[in-house]
Amino acid sequence: MLYLWIKALHIIALVCWFAGLFYLPRLFVYHAQSEDTVSRERFILMERKLYRGIMLPSMLATLVFGIVLLVLNPGWLSQGWMHTKLALVFLLVGYHHMCGAMLKRFARGENKHSHVFYRWFNEAPVLILIAIVILVVIKPY
Repeated sequence: MLYLWIKALHIIALVCWFAGLFYLPRLFVYHAQSEDTVSRERFILMERKLYRGIMLPSMLATLVFGIVLLVLNPGWLSQGWMHTKLALVFLLVGYHHMCGAMLKRFARGENKHSHVFYRWFNEAPVLILIAIVILVVIKPY
């Protein structure tokens, strides 16, 4: 029963984290398009609250519950699909931190990218999510 609770909490945290990973770059799109100070300040506040209040705690909870699941099922670490999944999770953590760096650049008024760049940047976590779900459900190797 403990395993199922940990798995449920892992999935809940993952959904919350991905909500932020999908939404923060979308805010960057709108922020990059904004032209007035009031809008820019509003986006800075929204981005900071989303990153610190939702994304960071959700990422940490996802990782902690994922580690607990691995402790409860150490055999998964000998399976190739898990190695690939963990590599993708590592990329997601890097993407998360890239979002944090971009957030700080926006806050300092140092954004160098267009809204088009952020529209493309926003697609990366979608591709990683698709790959992770397929790996976990299908376990191809």
